[in-house]
Amino acid sequence: MTEPRFLPGATKDYEDAFDWYRARSERAAEGFEEAVERALADIVEAPDRWPFCDRRHRQHLLRRYPYSIVYRLVNDTVVVAAVAHARRRFGYWKRRQ
Repeated sequence: MTEPRFLPGATKDYEDAFDWYRARSERAAEGFEEAVERALADIVEAPDRWPFCDRRHRQHLLRRYPYSIVYRLVNDTVVVAAVAHARRRFGYWKRRQ
């Protein structure tokens, strides 16, 4: 399987979250980055392992952080649609191509 591909909105989600943690604590930002990297490695290794959150997307919840990686498979590529905060309105990312 190839490296995950982030949609522009997912990249923005990630950068905004990382910046928020970094403004508060470099250690928290590093932990968030590691959690995302670990989740992406898990997803690439076994993309069908994580449950569907709608008809098209799957969701991997991060440990220790209130975020999830929302993704779909396109051929053999993991396409990340969102790095979604748990308190954000569910599905805000559904229109992302």
